[in-house]
Amino acid sequence: MKTKEFREDLRSKNVDELNAELVAAKKELFNLRFQNATNQLDNTSRIKEVRRNIARIQSIMTEKANA
Repeated sequence: MKTKEFREDLRSKNVDELNAELVAAKKELFNLRFQNATNQLDNTSRIKEVRRNIARIQSIMTEKANA
């Protein structure tokens, strides 16, 4: 999914859905780090992508909290 589409999708969700999305992304990041540590991860750039998605989710949550 493209970055712009991802942000628009996040903005359409409410805070509870964003929290669920954040938890899922953090679990995925944990699993990717674990795979990387055991040399089972093929696509290491996915770690960077998931970290940025977590930051995007947190940014949208902050926007909604301040609005």
